[in-house]
Amino acid sequence: MLTADLARSRTSDGEVTPLFIDPDDARYRETAGELIELFETHVGEPKADLDTAIDQLTVADTDYKIIQGLAKLLRDECNFETVAAAEPHEIRQRLFERANDSYPIVRQPTLEADTRKLDVYTAVADELGISLAECHQGMYADLDANNRLVRFGDQVAESVELDTDGTTSTTQLTGQSEEAYTGTPLTVEWLLNRYNLALAQAVLYDASELQIRVWDQFATVFSYVKLFGLMHRIYPIDEHGERVSSTDLAEGYEAVLDGPASLFRQSRKYGIRMANFLPALPHCERWELIAEVLVDESANETRELTLDQQTGLRTHYSGGSRFDSDLERTLADKWERSNTEWELVREDDVIDLGAEVLLPDFALEHPDGRRAILEIMGFWTPEYLEEKLDKIHQTDVENLVLAVSEELDCTSEDVDLAADRVLWFKTGIHVYDMVDLAEEYAVQAASAGP
Repeated sequence: MLTADLARSRTSDGEVTPLFIDPDDARYRETAGELIELFETHVGEPKADLDTAIDQLTVADTDYKIIQGLAKLLRDECNFETVAAAEPHEIRQRLFERANDSYPIVRQPTLEADTRKLDVYTAVADELGISLAECHQGMYADLDANNRLVRFGDQVAESVELDTDGTTSTTQLTGQSEEAYTGTPLTVEWLLNRYNLALAQAVLYDASELQIRVWDQFATVFSYVKLFGLMHRIYPIDEHGERVSSTDLAEGYEAVLDGPASLFRQSRKYGIRMANFLPALPHCERWELIAEVLVDESANETRELTLDQQTGLRTHYSGGSRFDSDLERTLADKWERSNTEWELVREDDVIDLGAEVLLPDFALEHPDGRRAILEIMGFWTPEYLEEKLDKIHQTDVENLVLAVSEELDCTSEDVDLAADRVLWFKTGIHVYDMVDLAEEYAVQAASAGP
């Protein structure tokens, strides 16, 4: 995504508006094409050379922020690695040791001193079984500026050509396999649409609350809410966006997402998650977003960001309806290896909590027909957790249990860690702790026979 210095927006009358560009504008299309070609021609080259070429293109154009912003998004699609015939720190260590033995290598610019310097490089190159050019260039190959662009989109560098006296050497991608580098072709359309999306995402870093309404693609949108671990409350709504009393009357759903400004202290990590969620919305044919963006924390001053399907944003996210976070995937993997009769299955039902609904993560099912429902909570506040527990207690969902992280910035010592229905975890959820909770709260499934 874009960094704060590359974001472009305008504020007026209490509103903030990203300064979108027209993806069909010939000038921007030409610039985007030049940047993509520039990256393609620098695959296998040092990062410093690429940065210099980008800066030269920027100097020739007055839209500095736009070009640097487009380049930032293209860099996000790159892999840079140290490429050397031997480990750079090993080359340095041997060179410095031999240089110390031959000190001083260069005190005066004499032929003899220059020859002594060459002898040191030659001796180390012979020891390591590499060429003189490889020894010279590999010495500082691990500096950031000297790292090589080894992948750009779906284009992978197969070899690296050393640029000294016609000497060449083919080296493998250090520490990585080619299979690790996968991507998609990067086009002008992709880049310009991705840029507009990134402008809107940058505004959300400091959102205190995000309200979304969707009338289709519910599974996809709310899967991304769960994927990014966002604190949320979901309500059924009618065709006009007004809340209704139950899911039976729902034409769509409204979700209120708490932003990083609602935590005990603002979390950039959580703000990035909020911004990362945005590309899920353009999957919908009809959607609305209203965000309260904090512009002055000391004065609690906010601006409003409003977006909908008419904004023209396009998504680059997959449209699948099932997504796992690393935490959920790890739990599923551990469950497969465990020795328990309880089965962990995906839960796709919407649980009606009255005026609110809940989309849990998993169900725990026993062969005898007992069933528990699991909701995993990452980021939270005491108020958010208390409200969710109250909702659960007010309904007849007796078998709903929570797994709540206690490792995040928003935790508090004031929270009751002995709350029922709650399994607290740090780095991961333990299978047998979860089984114990299921044993306590599971109920017989309605469809189960005697």
